[in-house]
Amino acid sequence: MFTLDMDTLKVGVIGLQGDVEEHISALGSAFTEYGVRGKASWVRREHDLASVDGLVIPGGESTTISKLLVKFDLRERVISMAGEGAPILGTCAGCVLLASEGDELVKRTGTELLSLMDMAVDRNAFGPQRESFEAPVAIEGLGEYPGVFIRAPLIRRVWGKCRVIGKIGRDNVLAVQRNILAASFHPELTGDSRFYRLFLDLF
Repeated sequence: MFTLDMDTLKVGVIGLQGDVEEHISALGSAFTEYGVRGKASWVRREHDLASVDGLVIPGGESTTISKLLVKFDLRERVISMAGEGAPILGTCAGCVLLASEGDELVKRTGTELLSLMDMAVDRNAFGPQRESFEAPVAIEGLGEYPGVFIRAPLIRRVWGKCRVIGKIGRDNVLAVQRNILAASFHPELTGDSRFYRLFLDLF
């Protein structure tokens, strides 16, 4: 069973592609703000996972990240860690990879989903990068949060133990399932540490 000493919290950010440094910096700010003695670091190899208590799968390109997870022997260990109760956060591309079902674009590109959450996603549902935007996200228990959306996926539907906790209008953009949190947007780009409180509360 997964156990944690909050005095020695270590979070790994999968550093194969995407917003790795941004998450490490944002986590550091959150640790300071919430009085957590912790450290965030890059994870690139399977042996790196042995020393972390939780994981972040960052934004980037979901097909590329999925292939690199296999290439560097991380995929199966990430799945095992989730089953053991390790908190996992996926943002943007990471949100896509956590899903159990994807749209035709996911299927056509051969993206291998981790199937860790009972949800279906539509990749790039909010348009290409030139149509990136910012919009307030209504988050349960947190209030309004500044969402940064870059080629963002949509959480089309959830079932089972998965629950939507964040929306823009009627669109689902944040979901939680036990120890796993998936966001369509990029909290690491906002300078607002409140989002990471949701992640820290999973430990």
